[in-house]
Amino acid sequence: MCNEIILRNMTAIYISRAGEMLMLYRIGSRVVEPSWCGIGGHFEQEELNDPRTCMLRELEEEIGLREGALENLQLRYVTLRLKNGEIRQNYYYFADLKPEEEVNLISDEGRVEWIPYDRVLDRKMPLTAKFMLEHYMNMGRFTDALYSGTTTESGMAFTELRDF
Repeated sequence: MCNEIILRNMTAIYISRAGEMLMLYRIGSRVVEPSWCGIGGHFEQEELNDPRTCMLRELEEEIGLREGALENLQLRYVTLRLKNGEIRQNYYYFADLKPEEEVNLISDEGRVEWIPYDRVLDRKMPLTAKFMLEHYMNMGRFTDALYSGTTTESGMAFTELRDF
């Protein structure tokens, strides 16, 4: 185990409309090989205690979409994974695209596509995102709960976060 652990904070949003999820085939990431993921990225220094601001900045930078185009925007998952001497902490948001809104499918970050729900899990994606989306598609999308997840070699252990 490394004596010095680095914390890497990242955020992503998955947007839905009519049984489809918006995903990005990200190319050129510093952290993951080319793969499918939500719209998002790394926190800026001034965003370290504000994942929502980071997610909204990334959303506008990557596909030109603003918060006003969304409804039901919620933080749904906070996950942890130890990889390459880093604790990778991800904040995953979910939202619905308002019916009258359109999404720019052109991005400097990669290819943006609407993917039918029944095909989302067929895509190659980072391990933590895959485990989180498996939980979301099977359980999380039917609740309003906030979940924490810790990634292991064999899966992700989820706990519903409750205020007490």
